[in-house]
Amino acid sequence: MIKTITQQEVQVSDSCNDCGSFVDIGTVIDEQDTRLILKITGDAVAEEAEDIITKAKIRFDSVKVNSEQTEADITVIIDFEFTAEKMIFQLENGL
Repeated sequence: MIKTITQQEVQVSDSCNDCGSFVDIGTVIDEQDTRLILKITGDAVAEEAEDIITKAKIRFDSVKVNSEQTEADITVIIDFEFTAEKMIFQLENGL
């Protein structure tokens, strides 16, 4: 099981009374939000962590990856060059 343990804290003020979807894109996407931290738990943590790391390295050339292992889980830290890369990776992998 993969759990994202850090998310960008966003304060969005919805100003559209009819559709409920208008927001300033700058409040949703922060150009400094390039780090994705995933905590992987379950039966095959090493395989899942390696799969995520491989996918990130194949998809983006400039990605930097670190991992920290405990007895129960592995925390994978992926640093992307751009926020858009992080968002694309999350969408492509359902994170």
